[in-house]
Amino acid sequence: MEAEQLLIPNDEYLKSGIHIGTKFKTKYMENFIYKTRPDGLSVLNVQQIDARIRVLVSFLSNYAPEEIMIVARRENCWKPVKLFDELTGVRTYTGRYPPGILTNTQLRKFTETKVVLVTDPWPDRNAVEDAFKMGIPIIALCDTNNQANNIDLVIPCNNKGKKSLGLIFWLLTKGYLEARGMINKGGFTHSVDDFSEE
Repeated sequence: MEAEQLLIPNDEYLKSGIHIGTKFKTKYMENFIYKTRPDGLSVLNVQQIDARIRVLVSFLSNYAPEEIMIVARRENCWKPVKLFDELTGVRTYTGRYPPGILTNTQLRKFTETKVVLVTDPWPDRNAVEDAFKMGIPIIALCDTNNQANNIDLVIPCNNKGKKSLGLIFWLLTKGYLEARGMINKGGFTHSVDDFSEE
């Protein structure tokens, strides 16, 4: 019965490795950890991941694409983030985040945004700090080893694996487009592989 309530079958989540954490765990992430495997890797709770992705879709769908900014320093995120940008029109920064674009009105690239999503709060910490200074809500994909300082919404997941990130952005793109009425329910034609293949 629980499986029917998930956004996708449990097997699909497990296949992507979305629930596989690291050997390190922080106190911030303890509540999301289902168990620790004999090899020391922490395993995240799939039901909680699914529930948080639903919250993420619901929250972001309150904002127009131009009001959302996604920052992804780590290369494994670039493909799914760029495809999300292409399909939704949300502003994204892959690679180096341009310092001060949220805080310095004198910059040519100064950007006003209403919500920031980072794919990992550690490499994307400059964006987190800027958004925090400006009072902009911050959403972060967090693995078991992440700190959640200044994060308003934590999405527990494997934020390093290509398949995991592909699945997250596939669910997010599909959910966002449907919730905003940009496509009809069931009208999303891209596959998970489009977001994660090499």
